[in-house]
Amino acid sequence: MIQRIQTLYLLIVILLTAALPFWVNLWSDSNGTHIYAQNDILISAAFYVSAVLALIAIVLFKKRQNQFVANRLNMILNLFLLGFFVYRSLNLSGETLVSEKGIGMLIPIFSIVFLVLANKAIRKDEDLVKSVDRLR
Repeated sequence: MIQRIQTLYLLIVILLTAALPFWVNLWSDSNGTHIYAQNDILISAAFYVSAVLALIAIVLFKKRQNQFVANRLNMILNLFLLGFFVYRSLNLSGETLVSEKGIGMLIPIFSIVFLVLANKAIRKDEDLVKSVDRLR
C-alpha cells in the first residue's frame, strides 16, 4: 500500500488540503487582515472533505476502480473550490473586500495535479494487472 507511488501522491494531497490552508493565507482584505481557511466554515469543510476523500482513496488500495472514482470526486470538489476562489477574487470590485490574493488560493490546483498523477499511476497498475491476466 505505502510502496505504491499513488499512495505517496495521495499523502501529499492530504497534507496539502488538511494542513496547509490553515497556515497560509487565502487572501487579505482591504484592512490588511489575512483570511485563512478556518475563518470560513464552508472553505474549511471543503478542504477537510478533500483530505478525507484522499484518505479513503488510500484505504481502497485493493479496489483500484473505486480508488479511481474517489480521486475523480476529489478532483471535482477541488475544481469547485478553485472556482469559488476565482469567483471570489474576480467578482469583488476594486479594493472593497479582497485586496491581495494569497498563496493559499493555489492549493486546489496543486491538489488536482497530484490527484491526476495518482489516477495515472492507478490506471498503470490496472493495465498491468489486466496484462498479467491475459497471459494465464
